[in-house]
Formats: sequence, structure tokens, C-alpha cells
Amino acid sequence: MTDRYHVKLDGFEGPLDLLLHLVNRYEIDIYDIPVSTITEQYMTYIHTMQELELNIASEYLVMAASLLAMKSQMLLPAQQIDDDFSDEEEEDPREELMQRLIEYKKFKSAAESLKQKEVKVNRVYTRPKAEPPEENGSAIEPLDPDEVSMLDMIDAVNRLLKQAKSRSSQGTKIKRDEISIQMRMGEILDKINVDRKGTPFNDLFKEKTKPHIVVTFIAVLELMKNKNITCVQPNHFDELVVYKMEEQA
Repeated sequence: MTDRYHVKLDGFEGPLDLLLHLVNRYEIDIYDIPVSTITEQYMTYIHTMQELELNIASEYLVMAASLLAMKSQMLLPAQQIDDDFSDEEEEDPREELMQRLIEYKKFKSAAESLKQKEVKVNRVYTRPKAEPPEENGSAIEPLDPDEVSMLDMIDAVNRLLKQAKSRSSQGTKIKRDEISIQMRMGEILDKINVDRKGTPFNDLFKEKTKPHIVVTFIAVLELMKNKNITCVQPNHFDELVVYKMEEQA
């Protein structure tokens, strides 16, 4: 693969979405953000996306630079303030980020509320279901509330990449030209068709090598984009489970 894969999926909406994901995942107080911790976790996601050869939008890198600059600023000793200005408080470098996250969280919650109402309305039938249009395939179904975000998937793949690194010293390698994305897509669908009750996400990665992990992950993204499969998380921090779309519905 010479070209980086461009990700354009719901649940992967920009750097603020990633930061809010980290705030929720690590139960961080949004009014007292530990800059060092959140910067470290943010950079972990960026590095994982680079390893997966995903096309990272420039806005993610701009936010990474801002976090690193903020982290450096927080490490500097507090400046001495003259007595004439002793009543003035030094501005917290986290203030702007905090306000942006609070506003983003409000809009995201409102969007989720509207989405839930739309799902409920779509489940109310007042007349026989019309035949779906034949052109361009079936209509896009609303996502289930428990469907995982792209960020949850990257977090799961990051753990697999760490395992691959720990085993690289054993000399087990697979050449890139031996792995076909189309072939992996077919193999994944075959496996999911067998496991009718859902397939654990990790079970799709039969070879714990970086080339295989990267190609498999891209194959999963393609199948999700084509509405062939969906990936859900039954409970918070549970292992991800992959289903065939009609079976999950």
C-alpha cells in the first residue's frame, strides 16, 4: 500500500472529538484537565493512526502542536508578578481548550439527542413499508446507539500493534504484496457469516504482525463504510464485537 487510507466515518469528527473521547474514557475533570496526561494519550492515538497508515487531517496535527506547547507552558515556573499587579490572576493556558470542549460537548449531546429521536421515529410505522429504491443499493440505516466510534477501534488496534512489536524479534514477517485488502474483506465476511452471534474484534486479526493488522483494519473500515458489517461494544470497556449488518439490525 503506497497511498494512505483516508478515513471518513461517523464518530470520527475531529480533534475535539478525540479529546472528548479521552476525557470520557479516562474520567478526566473537564474543568481541571491534566495537560500532561491528555497530551500523552492524544499523541498515542496520533502515532497509532500513523502506524495504520491512515490519512491524518492537518487539524489533528495542529491540535497536537497546541497540546505540546500547552504542556511546555504548564511546566514552566510561575512568573513573579509585581506588587502593583498582585491582585491579577495569571491566565490559565487551559482555559481556551476547556471552553472549546464544553461547547463541543453541548453540541454533541444535542446531536445525539436528535439522533435518538430520529431512530425512534423511524421505528414507528403508520403504513406498509415501501419497497427500497433499486438505484445505488439500499438506503443508509441509522446507526445503533451502542455502535463503537472510530476512536474505540483505534484503541483496540493499538493494543494489537503493541503485541506485534513484542513478537517482531521472533522474525515472523509477512510481505505487503502478499496481503490483499479485497481478499481480507472476503475472509472477514466469511468468518462473520460463520459466527452468527457476533465475532470478537480481535479474532479478525489472525496474524499478529503489523502488515496484517494494518490491512485487516483497512478491510474492516471498508466493510463498515459499505454497510456490510457493524462493530459494537455491549458495555463500557467490553471487547468490541463485529456483526453482519442485517443480523445486528
